[in-house]
Amino acid sequence: MLRCPECSAEIDVDEDEVEEGEILSCPECETELEVSQTHPVALNPISDELEEEEDLDEEEEEEKEFDEDGDFSEEDDLEDEEDEEEE
Repeated sequence: MLRCPECSAEIDVDEDEVEEGEILSCPECETELEVSQTHPVALNPISDELEEEEDLDEEEEEEKEFDEDGDFSEEDDLEDEEDEEEE
């Protein structure tokens, strides 16, 4: 019987049938767990920090596109004008 490293709940999985890299979910706290080794079986919580960092990166990119007034930045305006002139 495996236990969740986050909440210590029992995870009903046959230890002989899990594979390294397999993703399991804790029935109690719903944490996603990755099997990091099989003999003995070791579970590591999959961190949401990676997803949060990606979301922050996307937000920063979006913020760069607009100035404080919520308008497009001057750089974007200049690029748009150059594109129009080329047409």
